[in-house]
Amino acid sequence: MYNQVTHDVEVSVMPVYIDERSNPEESSYFWAYRVVIRNHGQETLQLISRFWLITDANGKQERVTGAGVVGEQPVLKPGEEFEYTSGCPLTTSSGIMAGHYLMKRKDGSTLTVKIPAFSLDLPDIDPIYN
Repeated sequence: MYNQVTHDVEVSVMPVYIDERSNPEESSYFWAYRVVIRNHGQETLQLISRFWLITDANGKQERVTGAGVVGEQPVLKPGEEFEYTSGCPLTTSSGIMAGHYLMKRKDGSTLTVKIPAFSLDLPDIDPIYN
């Protein structure tokens, strides 16, 4: 589990390799990831947009932006959380994802909430240490 707290908003991410949707012989690998966003602050926030930077094992980067997450722009009152699951295909057997959410306060001002960087790795593969 990967965690990051920004402006009293906690973002937790748990990636999982999905063997059934992957085909290593064709350089096709797929991960699902579960995200939980918790509002530990004192004000209501709405998730307006997302930004992801996805880097594969060859250093190729893809930027993904869009409104909300999984078709929603959830409102989080103090103490509330929102959970969703999404996925990421890669052509390499590992990668890294990181990003941020743009959240809006009731007064219309915005803040950036960081998503922790997390690795996309095959299970049962020994890590390489430098």
